[in-house]
Amino acid sequence: MVSDHIIAGCIDEINEISGTQIIVADAGGKIIAQTSNITSPENAITSFAESGEEERETEGQIFIRIMDENETAFVMIADKGENGYVCARLAAAEIKNLVIAYKDRIDRNSFFQNLLLDNILPVDIYNRARRLHIEAATRRCVFVIEPVAHRDSNLIGMVKELFYTEAGDCVTAVDEDHVVVIKTLEADEGEEDLKETADMLVDMAGSEAMSDVRVAYGTIAEDIKGVTASYREAKVALEVSKIFYPLKRTIEYSNLGVGRLIYQLPVNLCQIFIKEIFGNDIPDEIDEEILATVDKFFDNSLNVSETSRQLFIHRNTLIYRIEKLQKATGLDVRVFDDALTLKIALMVVNYMRYIEKKS
Repeated sequence: MVSDHIIAGCIDEINEISGTQIIVADAGGKIIAQTSNITSPENAITSFAESGEEERETEGQIFIRIMDENETAFVMIADKGENGYVCARLAAAEIKNLVIAYKDRIDRNSFFQNLLLDNILPVDIYNRARRLHIEAATRRCVFVIEPVAHRDSNLIGMVKELFYTEAGDCVTAVDEDHVVVIKTLEADEGEEDLKETADMLVDMAGSEAMSDVRVAYGTIAEDIKGVTASYREAKVALEVSKIFYPLKRTIEYSNLGVGRLIYQLPVNLCQIFIKEIFGNDIPDEIDEEILATVDKFFDNSLNVSETSRQLFIHRNTLIYRIEKLQKATGLDVRVFDDALTLKIALMVVNYMRYIEKKS
């Protein structure tokens, strides 16, 4: 239902323009908003609400019923005054439009939530979209936003300020931990524009809501039916990023790299692979400093000199760390095949730990 302060603001504006004094009450006779210089007995309001009449005129006031489908949403009372009837009808029409607009917004939100969760039969999607005046043939992409550390109740409000329902965008939530953006795209918008939107969401969350977030997004849906698939892709991208790329803050489904393959492997196959690499001595933990060194070594294409320069350490210190890792794992990351094997093996270990923790 439309909030009381919105209705109060509406009738205050009408009073300021026309001078007409107005009361708005619910069907039970409780006054929810009124301008300052008007009163009406509660029994008169309830009597009119129960009468079934659409309008009623008394000696000094006009009563108008405002309907929501087949039920009484509000009763509006206005002083007759000069042009009172015309102003009363205009005020009633304005409040009725508010009721319809609010209900449409709620219905649109419910439609998109059910669409994301695949709770609508394919045959019903287009019919419901048409009834809610949602353009079915528009290109859209789904973004899923997740706080890194803890849930932020202010996040969805901040995100809503960045997008426009008038342009066909929708900001909603299907659980307590994620905010979902269904963004309408122009015909010429592509992957670069999606990346810019994701970066903007991360930056705005950090500066406005003081929240560190990950933003994952799926591929572009060419029509309304594709929104469900785009949402699923964004959720997969978010999961893959948490397992394999925890430092990344924007993740696109179409660029998940090796993480996409490992994420789809059966656990028993992962266990066989890890045993093949490490035998029965699977390292429970590898020193964080060593892992950071290895990651930087991979980033620099196994270049010892450049890696030591970027880490601000002596070349011999880097070699010492590499040899320490070789003793722990039997793999020399200075050799390409060993480096590739270790990289994949560490990703598989992370995946198995994630599965164990999740189960």
